[in-house]
Amino acid sequence: MGEALEVTILRLVPGLTGADFVEANDDINTYLRRQPGFRWRRITEDGDGTIIDIVAWDSAADGRRSASGIMTEMADSPVHATIDRSTVDFRIVPVRQHVT
Repeated sequence: MGEALEVTILRLVPGLTGADFVEANDDINTYLRRQPGFRWRRITEDGDGTIIDIVAWDSAADGRRSASGIMTEMADSPVHATIDRSTVDFRIVPVRQHVT
């Protein structure tokens, strides 16, 4: 059981920006900070508007447990209305190498 990354690649609903997405994540960030195994989160935006949301966890099990809560406990979060759900690619993957 080692470090895992939760990687979500998505596009936003038309008319929204990366800044809108970040703002809509305030309550999700608070939720993540309370979750066992949470290490850090990064949100990026590519030049074509693709959002890549990466969360580091102590284990894949921690990531899966948290992801489940985002869809249930956090179902009313404004972030859900910003995402074009047809574009979401979500996975939790174990880290095989960490170089510092």
